[in-house]
Amino acid sequence: MRRAFLAVLLAALATAPKAPKGPNSKPGCQPSCGGVDIPYPFGIGEGCFREGFEITCKNSAPILGINIRVLNLSVTPRPEAKVILPVAYQCYNIKGEVLHKDQGNVNFNTAVDAYRISNTRNELFVLGCNTFTMTNSGRKGRHQFRYYTGCVAYASDSMDLEGVEDGTCAGVGCCHVDIPPDLTDNTMRFANDENGNWLHSNQAFCPCDYAFIVEKGHYTFRTADLRMDGGETSMPQVLDWAIRGRRGDSSPSCTEAATMPDYVCVSNHSKCVNSTNGPGYFCNCTQGYEGNPYLPNGCTNIDECARPEQFPCHGVCHDTEGSYECKCRPGYHSFRDPKEVFCSPTFPRQARIAIGVGLGVFFLVVVLLLGLIMHQRKKLAENFEMNGGNILKRVTGLTIFTEKDLKKITNNNSKCLGNGFFGKVYKGTLPDISETVVAVKSFIKVDEERIEEFTEEVMIQLKMNHPNVLKLMGCCLQLDVPMLVYEFAANGSLRDTLHRNKRQNLSTELRLDIAIGSAKGLSYMHSQDIRHGDVKPDNILLSDKLIPKISDFGLSKLLKLGEKIAQKVVGCEGYMDPVFRNTGLLTRKSDVYSFGVVLLELISRKQMVYGQSGSLVIEFRHIYETEHSGRSMFDEEIVAEENIIILEEIGKLAMQCLKERQDGRPEMAEVAEQLVKLRKNTVDWKEYIERVLPTRRQQ
Repeated sequence: MRRAFLAVLLAALATAPKAPKGPNSKPGCQPSCGGVDIPYPFGIGEGCFREGFEITCKNSAPILGINIRVLNLSVTPRPEAKVILPVAYQCYNIKGEVLHKDQGNVNFNTAVDAYRISNTRNELFVLGCNTFTMTNSGRKGRHQFRYYTGCVAYASDSMDLEGVEDGTCAGVGCCHVDIPPDLTDNTMRFANDENGNWLHSNQAFCPCDYAFIVEKGHYTFRTADLRMDGGETSMPQVLDWAIRGRRGDSSPSCTEAATMPDYVCVSNHSKCVNSTNGPGYFCNCTQGYEGNPYLPNGCTNIDECARPEQFPCHGVCHDTEGSYECKCRPGYHSFRDPKEVFCSPTFPRQARIAIGVGLGVFFLVVVLLLGLIMHQRKKLAENFEMNGGNILKRVTGLTIFTEKDLKKITNNNSKCLGNGFFGKVYKGTLPDISETVVAVKSFIKVDEERIEEFTEEVMIQLKMNHPNVLKLMGCCLQLDVPMLVYEFAANGSLRDTLHRNKRQNLSTELRLDIAIGSAKGLSYMHSQDIRHGDVKPDNILLSDKLIPKISDFGLSKLLKLGEKIAQKVVGCEGYMDPVFRNTGLLTRKSDVYSFGVVLLELISRKQMVYGQSGSLVIEFRHIYETEHSGRSMFDEEIVAEENIIILEEIGKLAMQCLKERQDGRPEMAEVAEQLVKLRKNTVDWKEYIERVLPTRRQQ
């Protein structure tokens, strides 16, 4: 579901029209929600929308009607609203009895009859192996509705499906048809088996029927979809909208609306257009203008000269109000409109030859230089596309740096911080007011097979917004290997602090603070349904104030969104959950196991493998089980009377995290909560040691 929704969101961003110049929403009203522009007549809040066009902003997501998620709203040139809706489905048991179903009921219109499901921009898909499904619309005719449309998807057994190729929807397992106009709502009707025509008994290879109306060109049939989770799958749909009357009332045409007091085409240079899908009308800007015709002064002049690909001029272009002029420059002329043909020079032939010879050599040099420049630009453009730039440039909140930007940020890679997993890591400074220090590191080389993997990982990292998760600041896609720009962690990794810098004093309280911050960062990732998969001290970085930052999400990039089984099992052996190592099943409890090893390293300051053959996990577990205490393994630096109880509790918590069975381990949120309680207890225990214990000893 998350992967399907991410694909829908990226497609919406890629096709969303650019916001026009000039006003787009009512003054004083919220202009956008969740990265989606809200143009009037749509609006958020009282007084900001026309009746029937209210949008609510819930959890940074625009919502139409009753919980219909909006992906995009457009005013001109087509009045459309792109939304995402769940599929309708009906599932059966082995006897052919209905287990559960959802007919996909949805009604876009409440008081005002504003919306229609676009018959030109959508199509109806039906998936199943013995199903006839239809939808309907229109006023009552000979039957309950005026229009009915649907199709039959059939396959007698699983052998039929083996011959079907993904991408083919021709009746076997899948069918699709155009839909009629004037659909005001949608209810999918699955044919029953009262007459024995649509039986579903002994059909385990195809247990459900599915039906959905989806934007044309978005969905491609896959045989695996015959077993998808209908309750967790959604599809984008395009709605036509128009200015119409309240439900039950007639809707005016342009001729009728122009005399009404609530006529909405109020901008100068606006015009009225009759709706082609149902009654009513909508507004557009007149030729030479663009913007929002529903607002005063919403239609603004187009600067045609700034758009030569759309408004050609083979001479000198001059913008005018509502149009533009195109004239040949001095010394040239044209017998036709220079908007259509090139201008010719008016010099005599001898002068043209003399100038031509003089300029020939110059232009030859220029062409060679331009060739080198164009080759370089082409290479940068190819790298940008290969590294997923055409997708990522549409993502809100992601800063994409050019090669030139990156050289300036890193001062031509002058300061190398070390080697990361895929290449060198450089220190840099952003050219902002505060001169933010960053770390610039290489990613793996991206090819056609890895574009989706790379863009998904960037999306995952960009989504992470927590003080204990390393923040992705941006990326550069013009190089052979993409570079990622992160916030800078001045004190390196927890591994460096614990094992390579033994002189640094680490108090119990500081170690506990590091554990708490790390646990909170992982708990936040789990709340976003992200599993880290490679938790270890190397991937916990420390800021200048020793605040922990979870980095290198590791196996998150080896999992497709929504899946739990990794395609390959990799990671650091000593920190790896045995269940994940043996089965490939990566869950939140896998991160809990790895974090348990980190806790042991914090209280013992021993590496996961130390000495000649010492295993920290095995030896600590053995001592804990035989002595009911891990005191002999604690770091001597912090073993003191006021710390021992806290250390014992941390060791006990680590043993809970390291249980063999995943269901015996706590959730990461519980681990963070217990560590926070221990941190509070350090203050209470110190007060007890300083105030009460000396008195008892004197007695």
